[in-house]
Amino acid sequence: MRINRFFAVPAVMLAAQFSWAQIKVDPKEKLNPIVKSFVDEVNNNSQLENLASELLDGIGPRLVGTPEMLAANEWSVNKLRSWGVDANLQQFGTWKGWQRGTTHVDMTYPRIKSLSATQLAWSPATKKAIEAEVIILPKVSSKAEFDQWLPSVKGKIVLMAQYQKIGRSDEQIKEFATPELYEKLKAEKDQAAKDFAAYIKNIGYDNNSLPEALEKAGAAGIAISNWTGIMGANRIFGAKTTKIPMVDIDLEDYGMLYRMAEKGTRPKIKIDTQSKILPEAKSFNTIGMIKGKEKPDEYVILSAHLDSWDGAQGATDNGTGTITMLEAMRILKKYYPDNKRTIIIGLWGSEEQGLNGSRGFVADNPQIIKGVQAAFNQDNGTGRVVNISGQGFVKAYDYVGRWLDGVPKAVRSHIKTDFPGMPGGGGSDHASFVAAGVPGISLGSLNWGYFGYTWHTTKDTYDKIVFDEVKNNVILTAALAYMASEDPEFSNREKRVMPQDEKGEAVKWPEVKEPRRSSKDYK
Repeated sequence: MRINRFFAVPAVMLAAQFSWAQIKVDPKEKLNPIVKSFVDEVNNNSQLENLASELLDGIGPRLVGTPEMLAANEWSVNKLRSWGVDANLQQFGTWKGWQRGTTHVDMTYPRIKSLSATQLAWSPATKKAIEAEVIILPKVSSKAEFDQWLPSVKGKIVLMAQYQKIGRSDEQIKEFATPELYEKLKAEKDQAAKDFAAYIKNIGYDNNSLPEALEKAGAAGIAISNWTGIMGANRIFGAKTTKIPMVDIDLEDYGMLYRMAEKGTRPKIKIDTQSKILPEAKSFNTIGMIKGKEKPDEYVILSAHLDSWDGAQGATDNGTGTITMLEAMRILKKYYPDNKRTIIIGLWGSEEQGLNGSRGFVADNPQIIKGVQAAFNQDNGTGRVVNISGQGFVKAYDYVGRWLDGVPKAVRSHIKTDFPGMPGGGGSDHASFVAAGVPGISLGSLNWGYFGYTWHTTKDTYDKIVFDEVKNNVILTAALAYMASEDPEFSNREKRVMPQDEKGEAVKWPEVKEPRRSSKDYK
């Protein structure tokens, strides 16, 4: 059989395919006319792809403290204003300024090979390329032995992460291996992880202190490989060094270097990272507001974090949440002119460093928090919303249930609810509101490989967005916001009786936490 290996789809055809996608609503369903207008707008005039292209392709990743994060703040403010929404930036702190530059990592001995690598966020630049021998951590069993070895790192590039013997996902191994081989390989993998964790503990260091010790001992650089378990995907977080470069090398190249170093080949690599240390940068939230006509001092909040890690584009974490809330706000402004309560969109900064933007908003706007009817937050990926919890509020079943009744059946039929549920203590920005006693409702999405494949990884890119699913979430968000705004009653904030933990003690409601307003002492 002949296989056509290259097949080009005309751009016009692709555009047509996107435009044909519809959220199908039963014509017999009696929707509120305003909610029906939301559905029609999403089906016939969606701006999601344009928003995604401008944010993800045009601006790219949005690490706190970078010019790209500021550009995203300014872009989102200008976009809201272009729709007639009052919008501004609210500063909640500052962060160390930094900008990613080009990264080149090449093996220069025993042969020439360009390696797939990414400089970690906030890593120092090399100024000029560093070429050095690669070494692995020593096979020792105590801190005393390790500290005796430490001086030998001077002038070397240290491979600091665990070596992965097999670079295939568990799912693929399970698919093709015999049951006996699968269990054998799984047991070996689990044991290797336990052994490495025990090794790090035995030498007396952790992920923060070990890079510091290597840097202090004179290492020329540090390389890790933070593999997710999915082929081709590594997580990119922040560097733990202040003077030497710290890079992440893809699993395959990292493993090659490790094996060479272990067998005495003494490989060399050259690292050239051209990032920039910039002045301290202001940290902002983007806040948009449509003033309420009847109850202006009561609020419905559309919530998503605008910042991201910067191993890729930050598409599903949290570009999808950002464009969902922006598109919902655009539609509400267009089709809901007489909004009863004030509708706010909050696009938070520095969520990735501990919910700092939303915690800053809660701390800095007590009058708004006092009047919040509900905050609807979406974060975890491109999938359609399938889970909504009452977040521990006793009466959440009553008001969230009423609001969901106004959502088209085609959208709400996917959703499982949990009332009263448990209060979110972290994970995303709804928790900042829940801690303050406000119904912060997390719109939990279908996975679509989020945690293994795109969350904080080098693969979190535009092409992973499933726009049909995001359209579903825009309709849901706009309809919930409309229903919450129109509700004649203010949402009840009575908290559930908390259950007991395994020690027989009552679990505590999450505490309000102050935001981290600067990067001082951040690790």
